[in-house]
Amino acid sequence: MNPPFQKTRLAPTPSGYLHIGNVVSFLITSSLARNHGARILLRIDDLDERRTRVKFIQDIFDTLEFLEIPYDEGPRTVAEHQQQFSQRHRMDQYEELLQHLKENDQAFGCDCSRKNLRQNHPKGWYTGNCLQRHLDLQGKNISWRLDTRTRGLRQLRTYPDSIKPCHLPQSMNYFVVRKKDSDPAYQLTSVADDSYFGVDLVVRGEDLWDSSCAQIHLSAHLGGDPLSQVTFFHHPLVKDGEQKLSKSEGALAIKTLRENGLSKEEVYLLAARQLGLKGPIHSLTAFQASFMDKLKGNHFNHHNPEC
Repeated sequence: MNPPFQKTRLAPTPSGYLHIGNVVSFLITSSLARNHGARILLRIDDLDERRTRVKFIQDIFDTLEFLEIPYDEGPRTVAEHQQQFSQRHRMDQYEELLQHLKENDQAFGCDCSRKNLRQNHPKGWYTGNCLQRHLDLQGKNISWRLDTRTRGLRQLRTYPDSIKPCHLPQSMNYFVVRKKDSDPAYQLTSVADDSYFGVDLVVRGEDLWDSSCAQIHLSAHLGGDPLSQVTFFHHPLVKDGEQKLSKSEGALAIKTLRENGLSKEEVYLLAARQLGLKGPIHSLTAFQASFMDKLKGNHFNHHNPEC
């Protein structure tokens, strides 16, 4: 019997044109939603204004329309997104969580630069330099970091219905929850948004396992532990050779593929091949059926470095 899910989401960041890897993730999300009767939310993560461009937001709508990928909630145009759905409209929710961390002494100030981080750790991971400095959280150019010394072992629900141990990775020690420019950081906004919209199934690439663990850890520090009942599906990455696809490089951008004459059917076939799906897959319905069939025998949701 399929576990019940109420809502999942498409959560692109408008920092570049969508590529075939993004489409594969969208199609996996759509397949799981249809199989479980879950609604799909389109949530565009646009808080980083330095990287966000209107043309990239428009590309999200263009790509979804071109591939006829439906969703149930969220904006339908750039204007609607900016007026109603931008993360800027949820700053009060983010600030409420930040104040909760501050009032419970779960955050501390840090003024370390990237150069400092590289000097203190070969991979640039934070080592807790500012823990005992007691910097003013309201000071200029001060980021807020979560105090993760009481790390503990968290539990992460993985698709379809298992629970995995989730140690906070070293790369996420004392991760940032508010940036130096006073904007909330990605880990916090992701937790806040999934909770706000009632998402209970999160589909993302296996490269974001560390982020999932960080968010589960952060959730445990917040009232009600909002992610405690959320299930995660980490799918394989689409790669260009040995490298992960990057929007900043325009790798296999759907916009470029379309300009080069690829049809919707050919893009579906390309997406299916990335996952090793067989057969003439030229539509959303065919992709969904093939993916769910292969999922039964070849568990795509396999990434778990703890095992």
